[in-house]
Amino acid sequence: MRGIDRRTLVGGACVIGTAKRSSAETRIGVDRFGSTGSTVYLLHGSDGLSNAGRYQFAAQMIANAGYSVLLPRYFEATGDSRARYGDIRSKYVIWLRTLEAILAEPPRGTEPDRVAVVGFSLGGALALSLASRSPRIRAVVDFFGFEPEGLAAGRRLPPTLILHGDADRVVPVANARAIERVIKSQGGTVESRIYAGEGHGLSLASLPDAIGRAQGFLRQHL
Repeated sequence: MRGIDRRTLVGGACVIGTAKRSSAETRIGVDRFGSTGSTVYLLHGSDGLSNAGRYQFAAQMIANAGYSVLLPRYFEATGDSRARYGDIRSKYVIWLRTLEAILAEPPRGTEPDRVAVVGFSLGGALALSLASRSPRIRAVVDFFGFEPEGLAAGRRLPPTLILHGDADRVVPVANARAIERVIKSQGGTVESRIYAGEGHGLSLASLPDAIGRAQGFLRQHL
């Protein structure tokens, strides 16, 4: 892989692009999987890309279904490789604004008004926050994310798929139920799959099924 400017992204299985963040000219890396079709932004969790293979696998699986998948390295906005639990609240808005700036510059060869966001854990919460603020996002897939503050006060969420384990001790499954209630109260569309006995992150026994459900959900709504 080689670093190139996001404005000149080329086709290929995976390349790295960049995006500006504010007038400070901070550059945020963006990995791209696939080169055409509707755009799916995949947001990593608090582990950042220290476990990059897991996110790259998910991104490639979604790209194989005919999408252009972008994996933003949004922790670069705060100089982190991982997010410490105590820092999430204070840095959340920075990450959210960084992702909003990236979404505002869709790559060439994609359909700018056909956008979905798939997020894992912290990324799931950020996906929900983004969707509550942007009318361009047509679908959200939330992998075991927590309920972000102010979710009910934002725009009505687009169709949302929630995937969560009922034995999750990091983000209790009560978060999935709470998110589901918010969406239903808004008159929105929500589907959920709660995996019995699964903890945070889902095991290799359940992850392929979850990704398959995500693919099907995106085909239906994007």
